[in-house]
Amino acid sequence: MTMARGDHDRDAATADRSAALSDALAKVELTGAIFLHGECTEAWAYESLPSQDIAAVLAPDAARLVIFHVVVSGTCWVEAGNHKVWAHDGEVIVLPYNDQHRMGGIETAEVVPIWQLIEPPPWAAVPRIAIGRGGDRSQFVCGYLACDDLLFDPRMGVFPPVFVVTPPEGPVRSWVKASSDLVLQQTSQVTDDRVASPTDIPQLLLREVLKLHLANAPATDTGWLAALRDPVVAPALAAIHGDPGRKWTLADLAREATVSSTGLDERFRTVLGLAPIRYLTGWRMHVAEDLLRSTTLSVTAVARQVGYESDEAFSRAFKRDHGTSPSVWRGRR
Repeated sequence: MTMARGDHDRDAATADRSAALSDALAKVELTGAIFLHGECTEAWAYESLPSQDIAAVLAPDAARLVIFHVVVSGTCWVEAGNHKVWAHDGEVIVLPYNDQHRMGGIETAEVVPIWQLIEPPPWAAVPRIAIGRGGDRSQFVCGYLACDDLLFDPRMGVFPPVFVVTPPEGPVRSWVKASSDLVLQQTSQVTDDRVASPTDIPQLLLREVLKLHLANAPATDTGWLAALRDPVVAPALAAIHGDPGRKWTLADLAREATVSSTGLDERFRTVLGLAPIRYLTGWRMHVAEDLLRSTTLSVTAVARQVGYESDEAFSRAFKRDHGTSPSVWRGRR
C-alpha cells in the first residue's frame, strides 16, 4: 500500500511539473511556419545558409529565430559548430539560436551548400531538397519560429547549439508526425510569389518539444522561466549555463551577479526554491543527459564537459540523480 501511494505521489508531482512548464511555455510568444521539405538518399550532406541569411529570408524583422527539423523517416546527423547529434524517424532536431549548420546521412558524402539545391526566394511552393545517390531514404520537414523571449537568448545558454528530442511512444509521438504531415498538406500558394502554411501547428509542436526537453531541468516548476528575467538570478544562470564545467563557487556566482554571496543565495531560494550550487549540480546532470542521449561522446568526455575530473565522481553524481550509471542510462535509450 505504501509503495502504491508513493508511486501515485511521484506521478502527481510529474504531472504538476509538466502542467506548470506547459503554462509557462504557453506565455512565450512564437510565430513561424514550415519552410522546407527534404527527401534525401544515401549518401548525402548539405550546409545551411549563414544565420543572418536564413533570418533575412524567413523573418527579417525577428529578433531571434529558432529552427527545427522533424525527422519523418530515416537517420541523419546535424552539426552546429563543434556540437554534432544524430536523430532518427519520429525525433525532432532543434537549433535554438539559428546557427549555421550541416546535415547529412549515415554514409560519408561531400557537403553541398544548400543554395545549390533550391531555387532562390521568393518561392511559389515549399522548397524541396532532393539530394543523394539513390540509397536508403531519409525525409524531414523543416520549420522556423521567431521569438524575442530571453529563453532563446544565446547569452543565457539555456540550450546547446543543437539538440534532439525523442517524443515518447504513444499519442505525443503520433501527434508530432501527424502535425508535420498536416502542415505540408495545408501549405498553399497565396500569391504568385508567396506560399503560406499554418502557423499554429508549428507553435504547438515546438512548445511540446521544449516541454519534453526541459522536463528534467532543475526547478522548472518553481519559476525557472521567470528567473531568466530576474536581475539578480539571471546573470548567475547565464554563467552556469554558459560554462557548466567550470569549478563554480557561490562567491564566483555572486560576483557574476554583482551581489553578496548571501544575497544571491537568498534570491535563488526565493525565485527557484533551491540553493545556487544545488541548481548547478542539477543543470550539470541536465546537460549530461543531452550529451549522453544525442551524441557519441564517451562517458569520460561527458564528465569533463559538465565539470567532473573523474569518471567515478561523475558516475556517483549521475547515479544519485538518476538511480543508475551513465553508461546503463545511455544503453536503455
